[in-house]
Amino acid sequence: MKDDLHSQAPDHSEQPKNGLDRAIFTVGNGLSLLFLFTVAISFYEVVMRYVFNAPTIWVHETASFLGGCLFVYGGIYALSINKHVRVVLIYDIVSDRTRRWLNIFHHIMGLFFSGLLSWAAYQMVQDSWFTPFGDVRLETSGSAWNPAFPALVKGMIFMTLSVMFVQFALHLIQEINGLRKRNHV
Repeated sequence: MKDDLHSQAPDHSEQPKNGLDRAIFTVGNGLSLLFLFTVAISFYEVVMRYVFNAPTIWVHETASFLGGCLFVYGGIYALSINKHVRVVLIYDIVSDRTRRWLNIFHHIMGLFFSGLLSWAAYQMVQDSWFTPFGDVRLETSGSAWNPAFPALVKGMIFMTLSVMFVQFALHLIQEINGLRKRNHV
């Protein structure tokens, strides 16, 4: 009886399933240190502004840029360790075989979704990185400091969505192979 209950337990493993997921996980753990940097520069801005009455022109945009890029990277990071959003009310009560079919459906929808979003992000990158005549000119913020952060964030969105598309493809292949192996046993 115990084995039956154990075999029905959902697989919520937090381990990357392939080389790409392992690389995303490793890089993501390193990038997470940038949150500390963001807090440090934000603290620096508060001290400079309210203690020394000498506000900076770069901290707010830099902190927003880093936070935005890290947030976007979080999507592929969560997918790499199987921590994406799912309806566990249904997922946890179905059999392992049904769970695998739900995963296949999820990966197919993820491929479709990330493919369409990648295409839209590519259009955004084209508009923010190139002039109508094809010259490279990164879109800037328009502030006094005027960094190219808007163009770089759009590039990050495109890159992560493209990686996510590959992740979904690899996960789909792994899930189909797992279903095949289970059917042959």
